[in-house]
Amino acid sequence: METTIQEVLSFIEENDVKFIRLAFCDLLGHQKNISIMPSQIERVFQHGISFDASAVKGFQSVDQSDLFLYPDVTTLDILPWRPSQGRVIRFFCEIRYPDGRVYEKDTRTLLKQKCDAIQAMGWRIMTGLECEFYALECCENEQIRPIDHGSYFDVFPNDQGEDLRRDICLTLESMGITPESSHHEQGPGQNEIDFHFDNALSSCDNYMTFRWIVDNVAQAHGLLANFMPKPMKEESGNGLHINLSLSKNNKNAFSLYKPELLNEFLAGVLAHIREITAFLNPCENSYERLGEFKAPMYISWSRANRSALVRIPAASESYVRLEVRSADPTCNPYLATYLLICAGMEGIKNHLPLQEESHTDLMQGSDLETLPLSLAEARKIALNSKFIQSVLDPGIVSFYLNHNTLFNG
Repeated sequence: METTIQEVLSFIEENDVKFIRLAFCDLLGHQKNISIMPSQIERVFQHGISFDASAVKGFQSVDQSDLFLYPDVTTLDILPWRPSQGRVIRFFCEIRYPDGRVYEKDTRTLLKQKCDAIQAMGWRIMTGLECEFYALECCENEQIRPIDHGSYFDVFPNDQGEDLRRDICLTLESMGITPESSHHEQGPGQNEIDFHFDNALSSCDNYMTFRWIVDNVAQAHGLLANFMPKPMKEESGNGLHINLSLSKNNKNAFSLYKPELLNEFLAGVLAHIREITAFLNPCENSYERLGEFKAPMYISWSRANRSALVRIPAASESYVRLEVRSADPTCNPYLATYLLICAGMEGIKNHLPLQEESHTDLMQGSDLETLPLSLAEARKIALNSKFIQSVLDPGIVSFYLNHNTLFNG
């Protein structure tokens, strides 16, 4: 059942809500927000609230700076780390021009429009995002000092992140996001928490919430969460694995119609992966991760081989999916997911043939084509891509290919 504005107004009144945060995502995937009082929310639902878009990198020039936020009524969340008396809630928002037109650089709405178009064809895109991060001690000299020296699946005392992950999982659960698993990753102080897959838009919203929760809970523990792709040269990097599947009539279409549909979608992803790498891996540090510690370098796929770029995990029925392993947490999740969906759907539309499966350990080298080896190379490929030009607004492309992308992990 869809939430109505009146139901939201009643919820605010009945739950002692005193502040409402209206959130959106900039082009680089950073969450922004403005707080309003409950007395303003009905007006904002109808007319939006303006903000200075010239102050958001990549948005508008100073002479055309007014844009408006319109809350998505279905995205109401209580922020559990804020006071229980005088509660704070948050909505994700759509960005529009003063005349009501959708803002073309609003990547969340870009993804929503693509999902709506696919749904009109009788399909539904489902995604799940798996994110790794390091838990670090706070150091005055900005030295990177992990909280432990544990490794993959370790337990206490080698794993010092158990309480941190516990509190993150409980906070996720309190916000309606279902954690499926959590564990120590390969690097010292490195962690991973996976949550249940959902439709593509909700999955990206959940990921943005997850990142916010991790930062808040880590700070409450006196720690810093670090999402950089390669924070330590000799250790495992942080990846953002993006799982994708198609559903039809509430059933997994990759399972129902396999192997043709899954193969064509996968072929589309592989055909365009070099062109979209600048958006999946948008900072210099991204390219220090690729090709090391199972982070892929070669354009490849496999059912079991974790050195491949795309993996088809062992699963049945609703869990049949493909897992893109090259992206990292510096990407804008809405934009990254959108581009992968566009590539996959083009593969289905054109019945693209799938290359042979890779069975060897690609960390030992291969004669397969590689991903771009630097941000400069990735940007050059994207600049000359007809596919990118056909699916992205020129303003988004220009920003990504010219912006000096720095990531504060």
